[in-house]
Formats: sequence, structure tokens, C-alpha cells
Amino acid sequence: MDTARRTVAKAITWQLLGLVTTTVLGYVATGSLTAGGALALSSALVGFVCYAAHERLWSRIHWGRIFPQNDKSAT
Repeated sequence: MDTARRTVAKAITWQLLGLVTTTVLGYVATGSLTAGGALALSSALVGFVCYAAHERLWSRIHWGRIFPQNDKSAT
């Protein structure tokens, strides 16, 4: 298992990689570095909101989860 610091570092580097690649793709598509950067930042913000909403929705769905059985012999 990773430490919390390692997890945060991985999340930051992953997000930076996404920002760079989206900026490059935006630049290739538009010919403007400013437009590419704006596209990357917009994409990161929308992706963050959508991911949070996706996680909240899935937290309400019980399908595929395994719940521990209550151990009545321990009481």
C-alpha cells in the first residue's frame, strides 16, 4: 500500500501529464497555445466535477459490493 504522500504525488503528476497532453492536443487542433491551455484547464475542471458526481452516484448503487456478514457468535 502506498503512503498518503505518494498517492498525492501520483495524483498531481497524473493531472500535470493530462494538462500537458490536452494542451498539446488543443494546440494541434486550434493552432493556438492559449486556446489549447484553456481547453486543458476547462477539461480538468469538468473532469473533476464529473468524476466527483460519478463517484457519488456509484456510492448509492449496491450492485457488485460485498458486505461483511454480521458475526453473531462474537456477541
